[in-house]
Order: sequence, then C-alpha cells, then structure tokens
Amino acid sequence: MLSRVIPAGSTHVVRIITTDRADGDLDVRRDEAHLAATRETIRTGAWTWLQQVHGSEVVVVNGSGEMAGAAADAAVTASTDCVLAIHTADCVPVVIAGEGTLGVAHAGWQGIVDGVIPRVVDALDHLGGPPSVAFLGPCIRPGSYEFGPTDLDTVAAVAGDTVRSHTAEGKPALDVATAVRNMLSDLGVDETIDPLLDTANPAYFSHRVRADTGRQATIAWLEEL
Repeated sequence: MLSRVIPAGSTHVVRIITTDRADGDLDVRRDEAHLAATRETIRTGAWTWLQQVHGSEVVVVNGSGEMAGAAADAAVTASTDCVLAIHTADCVPVVIAGEGTLGVAHAGWQGIVDGVIPRVVDALDHLGGPPSVAFLGPCIRPGSYEFGPTDLDTVAAVAGDTVRSHTAEGKPALDVATAVRNMLSDLGVDETIDPLLDTANPAYFSHRVRADTGRQATIAWLEEL
C-alpha cells in the first residue's frame, strides 16, 4: 500500500492510497461482504466505486458513498465527505486535484480515445476552477503492453506520437501512462506525479501479464488544511 498527499489549491489537500495484491482483491464483481471487509482495512467509511465500462461518463458526488455502483469511468467532488475509488488491473488510475476539488478516472486506451481525461478536467473546472496537479497509480508499462498498430495509431491521434513504444521483446507497444500525461498537459494540468508503479510487477494484479481476475484500488479524498 502506498500513500501520497497532493495539493488541492490553497485550502485543501488530496490524500491518496494505492493498494496492491497484499491488501486484498477489490474486484467489484466479488461478494459485497468480502469487499466491505477489505475496504474497512484500507479506509473506513463508504466509498464511491464505479461499474467501469471503458468509457468517458463522469459522475458528480456530493455525499459519502453517493453514486456507488454507477456505470461510469470517472467521478468528481468538492466535498470532504467523499471517498472516490478506481479499481484497476492494468489501466491507469488517475487522481486530479483542483481548487478544493477532486476527480478520479479509470483511463484505459478506449477511455482515453473516448475523452475521459478532458471530461474530468472540464467537470473540475466547473466545480472550482482549472485543476493543476495529477497523480497516476499502478498501471501496465510499455515493456509488457504489446499493442496492435491500428489501435496504436488511434491512441496516437488523440494523445500524441510519444505514446508509441516497444515491449521488452521489441514489439510495438502503447505507453498508456504517457498518453494520460500528454492529455493532462495539453489541458493545462501542469504537474503530473507518476511513481512508475508497474502492474507487471507480481506485487500487483495484472490481467494482461498474469490473467489475474483481482483488482487493486486507488482511492482519494479531500481534506481541509
């Protein structure tokens, strides 16, 4: 488990936790009692988790646990009562902080192409002003992410040619974290913190590398200074 704090304007911070395999399986398709017990060991209280569908739908959360189970790939809030959660096995979990605001997004390649990042930034802008800081949780890195050339062209068309990379075997690969960073930068988010957590590492769940069915969580919440 990794903890991080990032600024959210002049009056708030965002606290972030990213889990790993040792913290338990948080796949939302599992038994709810198991999930509730696992969540309590990580962060007490109700979480707003999403039925992620690799799209760009963003929900606005105003109260603790509100919109839990919504079919969406991002959530935003301006409330300190809300714990927002993204569950992943290889896609990029993104936390974005604005002026007293917080957004989270599940950014796989399809969601990136569909516009999930600009939609979150736009939602945060409407809540409190342009966001300025982002954080990337554990995701698949290009050394283990072989990618078809046609789909690679599609991602590069929206996120720039620097998303093109190679696997450890020299095959075409997608750098999905770079795709997210590029889009955030283009949208005016000046700072993106990426601790380079790689789901190819056995410490994490990875669908692509090990066909894992488990999921880790990236959770975030606002606190007043």
